[in-house]
Amino acid sequence: MARPCSDFSRTDLLRRGLAEAGRGLPAIEPGMPLPAGTGLSRRSFLARGAGLALAVYGGHAVLPRLLEDGIAASAAGPSKRVLVSVFLEGGADSLSMLFPADDPLYRRLRPRLALPASAGTPFAEDTRLRWHPSLAPLSTLHAEGKVTVLPGVGYTGPDQSHFTSRHFWEVGATNQGLRTGWLGRYLDRVGSPDNPLQGLSLESRLQPALATASVPVASIDAPDRYDFWTRGVWGDVEKRLLETIGSLGRIPTNGDAALAQATSASRQADRLREQLVPFTPKGDKPGFTSPVAYPTGDDEFPRRLAGLAAMLGAGLPVRAVALTAPGMYDTHDDQPVALSDGLALTAASLLAFQRDLESRGLADRVLVHVWSEFGRRAEENGSNGTDHGAAGIGFLVGTRASGSVIGEYPGLAKLDPNGNLRATSDFRGLYAALLEDWLGTDAEGIIPSARSFSRPKILKSLP
Repeated sequence: MARPCSDFSRTDLLRRGLAEAGRGLPAIEPGMPLPAGTGLSRRSFLARGAGLALAVYGGHAVLPRLLEDGIAASAAGPSKRVLVSVFLEGGADSLSMLFPADDPLYRRLRPRLALPASAGTPFAEDTRLRWHPSLAPLSTLHAEGKVTVLPGVGYTGPDQSHFTSRHFWEVGATNQGLRTGWLGRYLDRVGSPDNPLQGLSLESRLQPALATASVPVASIDAPDRYDFWTRGVWGDVEKRLLETIGSLGRIPTNGDAALAQATSASRQADRLREQLVPFTPKGDKPGFTSPVAYPTGDDEFPRRLAGLAAMLGAGLPVRAVALTAPGMYDTHDDQPVALSDGLALTAASLLAFQRDLESRGLADRVLVHVWSEFGRRAEENGSNGTDHGAAGIGFLVGTRASGSVIGEYPGLAKLDPNGNLRATSDFRGLYAALLEDWLGTDAEGIIPSARSFSRPKILKSLP
């Protein structure tokens, strides 16, 4: 099993400290940026012995009637486009995901890790490359014109720290001082003060890319797992417990700021519980069903995607979603198995999600962005793995995706001074295009210096 480096572990611990209220932040080392969302209030109902599977971050007090009206108006209004951000945690090896099968430099740099020349399927847009066998589901979607590939995406002056590079991608700039995420700033501009579901972190903690300054966003494990769990409480007693929690939001505050925050959190949590009642399992019946089969197993990723498709199918007002893919991609050692397993489940789940959206008639509304903080070094190390690199790979998945390459494959003949692939496209230009062409808002003011980055073609031209 591949073991991550200490930089990866510290990065994960810091973000856990950020997102889990009351636990405090680990120490910030010199030169490490504070992650987006630091200082953002977590407006969730917390009680000893009770766990709440939904937290609301940021924003001001949300009155129950405003919340109800906001969600109803959003759900009843014109169908809005949704962007889903899927993170491959740890720096996925782009030279394996699309590998240069017949390049002698590839086999010289990777005498043990190089994939067989016959492995996978050819990449139609660049005959030098072949898909990793575990990415066969993405290859299928690509053949249908539903996958756009960025084979060398990165930024100028690459930082090979997990912490810093991931922060740059999350805030949408090579700026260590930013505290809001790029999708959070988008929601601050176009979002609503009464719709926490507009920004949805499908995890037990906040994804920093969704960190806002003024509007609320939410974090849930899955739509059918939203409850107030208390040991030994169920049935009528649980019903009375939930009703009591909701009634806490009606307590007069008499100008007490702390009590006002507590009652506001209770109102939000109770109203969101009501909104998600249709997804509550009833006896042996699941909270939602899917028209297609998703991968099974212990990992939550396919269940979360299935739940997201069900939420969109129910008309819930979701605008931007962020979640982490299966696997750990910081493969300094024993890379082949760890990489293969993570990619296989990720790709199979994304294919099922796309088929689910198509079955529900929602495919034209949803675009999935798959990214990692950097790629891996071109030359393998002595532990049957690869070390931190620079340019990596990214994908856009969806019916409306252009289905073409953005930026050419950089090749191995001219690596950077550290032996890494050079970037042929900039993630900030991609973000600007996603904001303007997909989400319909000006990127200026969301992506710093947005005008300086060229916009790639990310969508098919409409007839």
